[in-house]
Amino acid sequence: MREVNLGDGGTVPALPLPACGERGGVRARLRALKRAEPAPDARSLHGGLIALASLLFVTPALADTLYVSNEQDNTISVIDSASLSVTATIEVGRRPRGIMLSPDRRLVYVAVGDDDRIDIVDRAAGRRLFVSNENENRVSVVDIAAGKIVIEIRVGSEPEGVAVSPDGNLVVNTSESSSMVHVIDAASYRMLASVLVDARPRSAQFTSDGKSIWVSSELRGTVSVIDVAARKITGKVAFAVPGIARENIQAVGLVLTRDGTRAFVALGPANRVAEIDTRTLKVTRYYLVGQRVWQLALSSDEKRLYTANGNSGDVSVIDLEAREVVKSIRVGRSPWGLAVAP
Repeated sequence: MREVNLGDGGTVPALPLPACGERGGVRARLRALKRAEPAPDARSLHGGLIALASLLFVTPALADTLYVSNEQDNTISVIDSASLSVTATIEVGRRPRGIMLSPDRRLVYVAVGDDDRIDIVDRAAGRRLFVSNENENRVSVVDIAAGKIVIEIRVGSEPEGVAVSPDGNLVVNTSESSSMVHVIDAASYRMLASVLVDARPRSAQFTSDGKSIWVSSELRGTVSVIDVAARKITGKVAFAVPGIARENIQAVGLVLTRDGTRAFVALGPANRVAEIDTRTLKVTRYYLVGQRVWQLALSSDEKRLYTANGNSGDVSVIDLEAREVVKSIRVGRSPWGLAVAP
């Protein structure tokens, strides 16, 4: 067990770079793995109020496995995409929210916001984690192999979302109270630019070609598109749902398809997911999902979209070919994050 002090605050996941190397042992903070396979060995890193738990599971060869963080239950629900049913429930630390896979799809990282720890499944050497520390206004860079913080980068107030460019050269971080997107050089850790966006930016994602960054803004209910080279906003998407007050349309989670033609944005208390044509920046349709939708994840073949619905305690399954919601899967209380593993 190794300890890393990350400082105070934060509820967003760190991002690993890069993802190759030899396997290593794991002993995570799993009090119970409620299925037939034995729990893996685990190794932990403790920190401030942001934490990451990393878990590894055997997945079916021909189906995706979906991991859902349940904020109030302190658990992760494991869903089999073939049967669309919950196959396991894993106990983790307190207030799990952000969740993501490593680029090689071998690891799952879960941000455990109230437990002052980072649990790491370490199967590859030389990986870094970029961790947002919300209460300390900084991004910590963690060398997993060494088990220590390399550097801490000062950013704006209440840092939230983190994303890494496809080539691994840039890191972006959203700062909620500052309404900024910070562009950071991943090698030198130097701040290259800060771009002002709409109020309370949440999620950020690079397009697959690395030329643009999409950023959701919760309070304004918009998405800004930033040109990476010019480091300025070149487009914006606004949303209007009939019968829903503007203040209840809050853009939070977002995902882009690999070919870059479509984007999907969770609209929070509007209980909708917007589908956007990225060429025209026009909304093509809205999907009615569960209550207070937070985060989204595409299936590995991009034929389905999954949504974590915080207030209704379920996951909506959207068939993107049929263009309809086909199922609601009951999970734990206050699901927030999603990650899909092939």
